[in-house]
Amino acid sequence: MEQWLNLVQEIGFPIFVSFYLLHRLEAKLVAIHDVLVSLKLK
Repeated sequence: MEQWLNLVQEIGFPIFVSFYLLHRLEAKLVAIHDVLVSLKLK
């Protein structure tokens, strides 16, 4: 049981943080894309 806990702490947490940061970055990239498309259409 202790080995599983160590595995989650060492691998699971960094994976969770990575997915969270990628999700935030994706939202910002979509916003930038929308602005660029709107500028192109003007």
